[in-house]
Amino acid sequence: MSAIEIPKPDPRILARRAEILAGLAALVPPTSLITEEDERRAYETDALTAYRRVPLAVVLPETTEQVSRVLTFLNREGVKVVARGAGTSLAGGAIPSEDAVVLGVSKMSRILDVDTANRTIRVEAGVTNLGVSGAVSHLGFFYAPDPSSQLACTIAGNIAMNSGGAHCLKYGVTTNNVLGVKMVLIDGTIVELGGAHLDAAGYDLLGLIVGSEGQLGVVTEATLRILPLAEGARPMLMGFQSAEDAGACVAAIIASGIIPVAIEYMDRPAIKVCEAFAHAGYPLDVEALLIIEVEGSEAEIEDLIGRITTIAADYNPSGLRISQSEAESAAIWKGRKSAFGAMGRLADYICMDGTIPTGQLSAVLTGIARICEGYGLRVSNIFHAGDGNLHPLVLFNANDPAEQEKAERCGEDILKLCVELGGCLTGEHGVGIEKRDLMTYQFNTIDLDQQMRVKTALDPQWLLNPHKVFPLAGRPV
Repeated sequence: MSAIEIPKPDPRILARRAEILAGLAALVPPTSLITEEDERRAYETDALTAYRRVPLAVVLPETTEQVSRVLTFLNREGVKVVARGAGTSLAGGAIPSEDAVVLGVSKMSRILDVDTANRTIRVEAGVTNLGVSGAVSHLGFFYAPDPSSQLACTIAGNIAMNSGGAHCLKYGVTTNNVLGVKMVLIDGTIVELGGAHLDAAGYDLLGLIVGSEGQLGVVTEATLRILPLAEGARPMLMGFQSAEDAGACVAAIIASGIIPVAIEYMDRPAIKVCEAFAHAGYPLDVEALLIIEVEGSEAEIEDLIGRITTIAADYNPSGLRISQSEAESAAIWKGRKSAFGAMGRLADYICMDGTIPTGQLSAVLTGIARICEGYGLRVSNIFHAGDGNLHPLVLFNANDPAEQEKAERCGEDILKLCVELGGCLTGEHGVGIEKRDLMTYQFNTIDLDQQMRVKTALDPQWLLNPHKVFPLAGRPV
């Protein structure tokens, strides 16, 4: 029934559960330890809900020092640890095993320092993505990465998966906006990497940590870059009669040297369901829709919109509409930000996450349609077109195990196509368990061995998020 293997739990750890729980109880307050099965079940899965395992226990530390004590103990006892933010991972990055302890950072949610002079904010890892911007918006600043789940997802998870969002085209993804972290290694050692400045001394270990999916340590604090709010911003809607025209238009805009704040793509099924939800004025008579946002002074906005409109004219656009008010802009983005949830009205789906060169957009959209048609499955495409980060939604019936497996194979073929066209397996969702067995398609044995040596150096027993990222065969531990 399940195509993705989750290894069986270690019976020796299960047999010692009472002893392990007693050890944890001595390290954290009673309200920070969850042991009852009904309460542990809330942590059995993440947003990849097709797979689930009830963890051995759940610990919710309140301080970095508590995290250190917990990891020191679990490392000594040889117990696996799965770090968890808000559990919004779409790749199964926070799914535990029955012999693992979930270490959640939800109670570590304080804003520690705001420094507008140096444009930084220091937060605990359990602060939500939107909470960062909320803490500085009244000062005229914002935090750039904005994944669709920003209302719920935490900075911890953003760092683990190197999350992006609609506005990453201009401002970059998480790795471009994190200046420093405080992190606890598996042996309990507390380390600080980077700092409150752009170029920290020594090796760029921070670049290694961002995107490491909780495999190398548990991040408890982060120093983030905050940016001044733009003088103004305005999105525009541009419809096209084919996915190929829309993809070619995106490539032409980027090739011209214009970098909008965002270029988002939606196809006909997504347009219809999102318009029904958000009433944003999306055109319903087109096959593809681009949401293009530019920012700056009023004169800059008018100039950029004019230049983009001129470029788009070669690709037969229709339904061109430029937002005329903040309310219209909010509605346009409400539809896009709610797209994944709104698509649930149509069917169950698997949300894929591959990245390609923008010049290959037309080819990949044609290829995705061909692959899904071959499996007899519907697909809806919603993605960050400006930086080539694709999010095809493969629609299926979750109550049919055979159709679920077919949808997973279809998704694998889509990701293989991304690699074949010069892209990679993931843009912002991470590898998790979902793409773990596709890693050999992108990396050879030498590449994987190099990556696993780094993992082993920082986590010798492979206790941190152990069943993720690397194929189960060929591991050193």
